Amino acid sequence: MPSRFGIGSFGEEAFEFAEQLAASGQAIWQMLPLGPVGFGNSPYQSLSAFAGEPLLIGLERLIQAGLLSRPALDRAPQFPRSRVDYDAVRAWKAPLLFQAARNFFACAGSREQQRFHEFCTEQAAWLDDYALFAALRHIFSERAWTAWDRALVRRDPVTLATWRDKLREEIDCHKYLQYEFYRQWDALRAFCRVRGLLLMGDLPIYVSHDSSDVWSHPDRFYLDRRGRPTSVSGVPPDYFSETGQLWGNPIYRWPVMRRSGFHWWIERFRGTFRLFDIVRLDHFRGFEAYWSVRAGETTAVNGKWIKGPGRKLFREVKKVLGDLNIVAENLGVITPEVEALRREFGFPGMAVLQFAFGDDPQAPTFRPHRFDRHVFAYTGTHDNDTLLGWWNGEGASMRTREQVESERAAARRYLGPMSEPVNWAFLRLLFASVADAAIAPMQDILGLDGEARMNLPGNGNGNWRWRMLPGAFTPALQGQLRSLAENYGRIPGHDRRE
Repeated sequence: MPSRFGIGSFGEEAFEFAEQLAASGQAIWQMLPLGPVGFGNSPYQSLSAFAGEPLLIGLERLIQAGLLSRPALDRAPQFPRSRVDYDAVRAWKAPLLFQAARNFFACAGSREQQRFHEFCTEQAAWLDDYALFAALRHIFSERAWTAWDRALVRRDPVTLATWRDKLREEIDCHKYLQYEFYRQWDALRAFCRVRGLLLMGDLPIYVSHDSSDVWSHPDRFYLDRRGRPTSVSGVPPDYFSETGQLWGNPIYRWPVMRRSGFHWWIERFRGTFRLFDIVRLDHFRGFEAYWSVRAGETTAVNGKWIKGPGRKLFREVKKVLGDLNIVAENLGVITPEVEALRREFGFPGMAVLQFAFGDDPQAPTFRPHRFDRHVFAYTGTHDNDTLLGWWNGEGASMRTREQVESERAAARRYLGPMSEPVNWAFLRLLFASVADAAIAPMQDILGLDGEARMNLPGNGNGNWRWRMLPGAFTPALQGQLRSLAENYGRIPGHDRRE
């Protein structure tokens, strides 16, 4: 989101964007994970599987609540408009958030204080450990928990109790920030619901090693005695990288998870659907079989496939939570067993137009005339280049110039004569398909080149920084998008058979 405070938030810009989406005839607003970002500022390396990123809290709403003063915001520095400078944003915004927290405890009314305590009680299963973890990370200069005092690494009960007493004020502040995150999110979600907008989120399959989840429950992961992973996650060589992708997240001890009835996973699904109407299940392939790499390897090449929990997990989730609106991210090396698992539980898969004209093994089924109706179709995802960047072959990728020209020639033949910009030709192709849902990154709607790419897999630096400029989503673009939605029966409530 645009904002003058260096990063998007649940402030007025988010509500304005929801209005713009509704005016554009859209039914789904999909977004990346909202957890507190960790290594590389990646939402897929979050410090918690349950907490929200405090930097997304809208400061104006804290002023409206009487928890901050207007002059504090008037002194905001000049942040980059098209990129997030995470270090600069944290340095300026974090002190304001903690000041608001202290003001809350000093002056909030009894009713608001009661709501806060109710929230803390309801979320205690993850909130108590997360708030202590976040406070300790500050004490230990943001170092990974394996570098803390040994007694804390081992979670010695006496040591934990001592630190809880010592850091009580800071712990309470972290709890308040989670309360405020969820309070502001609930307001935005209610606003979207009235406008017919469904919110779609993302549930990463893995959690970061440097997270409260791993620190507080080390028995659920393959770790050595010092808390370091013995095997880590990734994928073998693929479209994005000739050496595979070495994500580095610790591998789950699935037998331990199973003996508890998958309780942690059930609560994780419950918490994610507390935020969203639809959830994209990241790396669905890993639930059937996952790529495990021995810790210490420098690439993901020397890994092996190991069977995952499969239907046992999803049966337990369904037994407790019922049917859920899950979309399976089934991209990459997909086996018949993976597709059988997806179909057994009725999860729609994904199709990506950028993969439809090259060497991807699923390319034939990613062409709209071969779409399964029960699919979520995309021009590209957060891991792809923008449409224009891909079309022009200007971004970093494994593709040679010959491959770029071959893909572009195949796409031109498929598209036929074009009388509109290439990004809109692809958007039209997507919207005209039989897919249940057609979703495009904002970069493709805005017609941006590869400089606006969100993430380059395998590259740990410079990702997740793109921001939409103020006023970029113009009324003209909104009208153009609505016209596509109307022409192809994608307005909410519109009969697509017409």
